[in-house]
This record gives sequence, C-alpha cells and structure tokens, in this order.
Amino acid sequence: MSTYTMIFKYIVVGGMGTGKTSLLNRFIDDEFYTDCPHTIGIEFAAKVVPVSDERIKVQVWDTAGQERFRAITRSYFRGAVCTLLVYDVSRRKSFNQLTTWLNDAQNLTNPNSIILLIGNKIDLEERVVTREEAEEFAQENNLLYTETSAKTGENVNDAFMDMTKKVYKLVKEGKLKLTTNETINETDLQYDNKPKKESGGCC
Repeated sequence: MSTYTMIFKYIVVGGMGTGKTSLLNRFIDDEFYTDCPHTIGIEFAAKVVPVSDERIKVQVWDTAGQERFRAITRSYFRGAVCTLLVYDVSRRKSFNQLTTWLNDAQNLTNPNSIILLIGNKIDLEERVVTREEAEEFAQENNLLYTETSAKTGENVNDAFMDMTKKVYKLVKEGKLKLTTNETINETDLQYDNKPKKESGGCC
C-alpha cells in the first residue's frame, strides 16, 4: 500500500454528460472509455501523487449530474479542499447550468478552498462556448480556469496536479485546514471506474 502524509478531498461537479467520470478515469488510470455509463449518486477513487518532498493522497469524488441526485451530491461537499466545476464546451446548456453548481461549491466548502472551472471536450470540432466567455465567467466569480480533453488526455493531469500543488501551498501556509476525519477509507467504498451496463453518454 502506498504511504502518504496528507489527504486532499476533491469533488467533481457539473451537468450530466460533461465528462466528469472520464476526467476522473484519465487522472486515476490514464484511461478513456467510449462507453462510459452515467454516474449514479456518488463514486470515488484515489491516487497518491508527489508534491515537494511529500506524498499526497488525492481523493476524488465523482458526482451525478442529474438533478434528482443533487441532494445527495450536496452532502459530499463537506471537507472538500478543491471543487472541479465541469462543463462541455460543445453544449451551451452545460455552461448555463454552472451557476447552480457554483453556488453549492461556494456555500458548502471551506471559504479558502479552490474552485477550478474546467471546459472539457476541447477535442470536439462543434464548440459553442468560447474560451473568452468562459474566462470572463471565471474572472467574475474568482475561479481558476482551464480546458481539457478527457479523450486525448490534454491538460487533465496538469489540472489535477496544479490544484494539488496550490492546495498544498495553502495548507503549508496555514490558510486551509484539512478535515481528514471526513475522508474515507477505500475499504468503505469501492469505485468501479470501468464501463458497465448500457450507457447514454459519459458523465
């Protein structure tokens, strides 16, 4: 078992079909599955990564994008030090829904936690949300911003590692307190990140 000195809890939120699960799969296993089922409720995975001279366990909570699961999703914001707010650059609706998820992140996490806005699926040609308007939204709401492709892997690992370094810096400076009692042991919840059953698109 890998040893680690700290646990960082991340939560991934956004509308259904924006590629949240695919981003998680790419970061954890460097894999992409074309037939990826929608997340039901909450799923979980973890990866130990090096930062400075320490090893950090990054716990990533993958949430369902459907409205009917929102009450469940909201209960998992507690203790998160980073929220990844995901939309699909080829779907205007997913961008328009961001404010709802952002309100939850701002109200339910530590005030000093980091929120990263991610424009996913930049490998698609049919882009409808421009980088400029996304950057404007991020600036207006004091968010960090990046664009990714879970399919090709572009910027995915960099996004997670950049956030881990920023969180680490805040923790070391005493600006962000870790609530490790709110994290989970892998024996308590098994995450199956492989394609299963029929799928209507990957979330």
